[in-house]
Amino acid sequence: MALTWIRTHDWDADAWRNRSLCRDSNADLFFPIGSTGHALDQIDAAKDVCAVCPVKSECLEFALATNQEAGIWGGTTEEERRKVRKDWLTKQRRAG
Repeated sequence: MALTWIRTHDWDADAWRNRSLCRDSNADLFFPIGSTGHALDQIDAAKDVCAVCPVKSECLEFALATNQEAGIWGGTTEEERRKVRKDWLTKQRRAG
């Protein structure tokens, strides 16, 4: 059975990516190598950008729906998204 989801946001490229604060930031900031040392500073800095981004929720939903495994999306790390995605998938299955 294919998983479908109910989108709470329209996250097509023109709908949110053009309004994202990370669009004008260095992409390397959102894709740190590792999770210790300097990478922790990058993660914190990326999350600071996400914290005030007007499309944070659309970004996170996109990352969950498309299973983005790398980088900071919607203010979450890879590990945080794995935890969130389990609950998100359960809710999507129940809604579908």
